[in-house]
Amino acid sequence: MSPSSPLLLQDRAAAGRRLVEPLRQYAHRPDVIVLALPRGGVPVAYEVATALEVRLDLMLVRKLGAPSNEEFALGAIASGGIQILNDHALRAHPIDQATFDAVVAREKRELLRREQAYRGTREPVPLKDQVVILIDDGLATGASMMAAIQAVRLQAPSRIVVAVPVAPIETVEALRSEVDELICPVVPDWFMSLGHWYMDFSQTSDEEVIKLLQRAWHREADIE
Repeated sequence: MSPSSPLLLQDRAAAGRRLVEPLRQYAHRPDVIVLALPRGGVPVAYEVATALEVRLDLMLVRKLGAPSNEEFALGAIASGGIQILNDHALRAHPIDQATFDAVVAREKRELLRREQAYRGTREPVPLKDQVVILIDDGLATGASMMAAIQAVRLQAPSRIVVAVPVAPIETVEALRSEVDELICPVVPDWFMSLGHWYMDFSQTSDEEVIKLLQRAWHREADIE
């Protein structure tokens, strides 16, 4: 694939800008909240929330990676005690209960660490009767996004929208029936890995996440 291919995304910020036009109907609405899945989803979501002039907050989710390959999701956990298991992955990568429990415990600790680091004392935005737009930098199995959807649904929003720059067709179809709207500009015939579709897929740091969130929250305070 050439560097000029329209399927390739320059970086996460550029990926976010590609989501703005499909989400234009939600601009300037006080009942809309963009929820980013950290860390990679934050630069994407920041671009969307800034362009649409809507609120930005977090949906903390952690993938439960297989001990033999942490990129292979056995499931995911999300804020609010949500846990999703990928039965197909667990059959393909069987592990004993003690090992699985250790993976869950480790990811719960990291979820709490990120909650405290990113949010500090700031309370999560209530989602009841709100239009919630969940954003990540892309999907592979969709396990993390499914956990996020379930966590949001518990708060009775008026509408759930998932917007991601790139995902495989099977994941898009699996998630489409779980939400009111799903937006994904790049749905390749063959997927390989998420990073394959980015020219720059360098890891997003905690510092970058905090900087973008603080910038967005200061903007919202100025509007209010």
